[in-house]
Amino acid sequence: MNVSTISPDRATAFMLHAVELAKRGRRHTAPNPSVGALLVCDGEIVAEGWHQRFGGPHAEIECLANAKARGVDPAQCAMFVTLEPCNHHGKTPPCSRAVLAAGVRELYVGTLDPNPVAKGGAQFLRENGVAVHVGVAESACRDLIADFRVWKATERPYVILKMAATLDGKIATRTGHSQWVSGEASRRSVHELRSRVDAVIVGGGTFRADNPGLDARPQNAPDALRQPLAVVVTATLPAADADFQLLARRASETIFWTTQDAADGLQADALRTLGCRVWGLPSSGDGLDLAKGLEKLRSDCGCLRALCEGGGGLALSFLASGLIDEFRLFVAPKILGDEMARNLFTGRSPLTMDEAIALRTAETRQCGEDTLIIYRREAD
Repeated sequence: MNVSTISPDRATAFMLHAVELAKRGRRHTAPNPSVGALLVCDGEIVAEGWHQRFGGPHAEIECLANAKARGVDPAQCAMFVTLEPCNHHGKTPPCSRAVLAAGVRELYVGTLDPNPVAKGGAQFLRENGVAVHVGVAESACRDLIADFRVWKATERPYVILKMAATLDGKIATRTGHSQWVSGEASRRSVHELRSRVDAVIVGGGTFRADNPGLDARPQNAPDALRQPLAVVVTATLPAADADFQLLARRASETIFWTTQDAADGLQADALRTLGCRVWGLPSSGDGLDLAKGLEKLRSDCGCLRALCEGGGGLALSFLASGLIDEFRLFVAPKILGDEMARNLFTGRSPLTMDEAIALRTAETRQCGEDTLIIYRREAD
C-alpha cells in the first residue's frame, strides 16, 4: 500500500476543489463525465484543469497544460483527479500515459472509472511506479458522475425529480392553488435547471391544472437558448383545440405519453397534426411503463437528462420504479396545516416504516428563503 504524503483532511479538501472545477464543464461534456484535476506542490494548488467539452482534452491534459503555462514541473507535484485517468485510445489518447510521461509520482483518485472500455488507468500507473491513492472524497466524486454512471448502465436518460413543498409536506392547497410554494430564488434555480436538461416531464393533472409552458427562462439567457422537450404523461389526451400553452406555443416540442389505445385514436391523430408526438406506452402495474418512455426519449430524441416536475402521483411512480437518480426538494418556510391540502407524494398505502422508500441526503443549501435538499438513491 502506498503511503500518502498529504494528510487525509488536506487530500479531501483538494479533491473537493477538483469536484468544483469539474462542475464548470457539466453543460458541455455529455455524454462524457465531468472531471476535474489539479496539481499540488508544498501544500499549495499550482495548476488546475477540467474537462470543458465533449471531444476536447480531458481534465488531466488541461491541468498539465496549465502547469506548463505556469512553469510548474509536474514531477515535483501530486496530482488530484476526480475520476480515474482513462486507459484507452478514444477521441483522445490515454490520460494515464500522459500523466506518466509528465513525471507525476503521486496520484490521488476520487473514484474508479465505471466505463469498462476506459478503466484501468490507476492500475497501469501503479505498475509503472506511481503512488496511487483511490477513494479520496469518493462519495462526492461518484455523485459528480452520477449521470455518466446511468448512461453506461442503462438505456435511459439521467432523471432529476424537482418538487417544492411547505414544511408540512404540501405542494398545493386543497383547491390546487400552488403559486407560489417556493420563493423567487428557487424559481430562478428551476429555470436554470430546465436550461440544462433535454426534457421536462409532468403528469396530466399538473398539465390540466397549471397549464405550464415547461420552457426554460434563466437569467441572462442567450436568444438562441435551446428549449427542453415538454413531456406530458396522461391516459386522457387533450383536444387539439384546447387552450393549453404547450399546444399553442410548443406543439412541435411536446410529447404525450399515453396508453396504446389512446395513441391509436382520432384525438392523438389531431395532436400529431398540430406537430405533437404521441407515444403509446405499454402498461406496467397500475400505470404506464415509464422506463420505456424514458428509453424512447434517449433513443429517438437523444435526451441524456430529463427533469420530472410531478405532481405527487407521477413523482411517486418514478421513485417507486427506481427511475429517479437525483431528487431536488425546495422546502419553503411555510405551513398550511390542512390535512386535505395536496401532499408531496401520493399513491401508496404502506403499513410499516419498513416499506418506506429510502433515500440518501447528498447536499443541503439555502436558496433564498427556501432550503434546497438534494437526495439520491440510498444505494448510490
